[in-house]
Amino acid sequence: MFYFGIDWSEDHHNLCIMNEAGARVSQIKLEHSLAGFGRIELERRKLGVPARECLLAIETSHNLLVDFLLDRGYVVYIIPPQATKSYRNRHRSSGAHTDDSDAALLASILRTDRDSHRIWRPNSPLTQQILAQLRLIESLRRSIQRQSNQLRAVLWRVYPQALGLFDDLTTQIGLQFLIAYPTAQEAQTLSLEEFTAFCREHHYTRSDLIVRRYAHLIEPSATANSAVVQAYRSHVHTLAELLLPQVRCRNEAITQLKKLFERHPDHFIFASLPGAGEILAPALLAKFGDHRDRFPQAADVQALAGTCPVTERSGKKKIVKFRKGCDKEFRRIAQQFAQASVQQSGWAAAYWAEVRPHCDSNSHAYRCLANRWLAIIWKLWQTRQPYDEAYHLRQRALRRRPRS
Repeated sequence: MFYFGIDWSEDHHNLCIMNEAGARVSQIKLEHSLAGFGRIELERRKLGVPARECLLAIETSHNLLVDFLLDRGYVVYIIPPQATKSYRNRHRSSGAHTDDSDAALLASILRTDRDSHRIWRPNSPLTQQILAQLRLIESLRRSIQRQSNQLRAVLWRVYPQALGLFDDLTTQIGLQFLIAYPTAQEAQTLSLEEFTAFCREHHYTRSDLIVRRYAHLIEPSATANSAVVQAYRSHVHTLAELLLPQVRCRNEAITQLKKLFERHPDHFIFASLPGAGEILAPALLAKFGDHRDRFPQAADVQALAGTCPVTERSGKKKIVKFRKGCDKEFRRIAQQFAQASVQQSGWAAAYWAEVRPHCDSNSHAYRCLANRWLAIIWKLWQTRQPYDEAYHLRQRALRRRPRS
């Protein structure tokens, strides 16, 4: 058995190979290219062992190198960077390190602490597609939020009528209106008939609100200096043009996500969760993944998502702290689901109200609720059962019944 440690970067990687005695038998630097990846295979052949007897540690799964290694049968372990940092203090109290020393450290971790880490097993192609689609949607959401905030600030200064014209600033019809009429003066030249024709041309379905929208548009209000309006005209037009394709892309991505989610065999489990909706249900599915042996206990998924705290005990001293080392994307998804569930689930609303007085903030209370939800979802996922609120309430009542 040989232990491979790879310290990765964008353009090159450092490889260290150790034998079972802990001696370094090879240490090389290779390029991030097919030729560079091939050097790993060359080193393995020199050792005369098959790929399945080479245990390899690396700090990321989001890399072409990992795909290359898995395709060739290597046993890959993903070591969290924070764990590597903690292990580093075992060897050097000064904290000094190099790329070569980090590669050697990763190999050493597998040699001495392999049982503390799990073999990396990629999810199915469908689950990977769902996760990639979710990340695209989130990236577009953040971009839309950032640019719509800029647009809102400009409109508040020179064109306040546009802010309440349609339901939301980032609706497609709202952005198309700003592109066509980027100043209040241009918009107020419209007659009711012209405004109605614009709404119908862009498939506005609330015909009963058109007159009200038009009244809001032509209502007298404070106006900005004409020089300022002209200075920001192109600003409004450009931001609206930047936002419109992003809004369309996000809507298309959500439609595609829905189709992918419905094809997944675990769809019925996560779709049954109250308040999960079209984004959070597939997000939770993607974070749980396909391999049920990855989380033998509910506590494993709770720790990964960072919803449970860290407890430190020493003698009579006990400290409970916020868990920083976790999958922060998972924590965000879990807390958002907990918040959404309060509106749809009676027990979730009751539990949140019960714990909120004992928590430092709303976020803390939602994190406590998310911790409870993850334990429930883990059980449903392991047993392949959909969520049943009535059944859950009966089980809670049984657990709370006083013992005779």
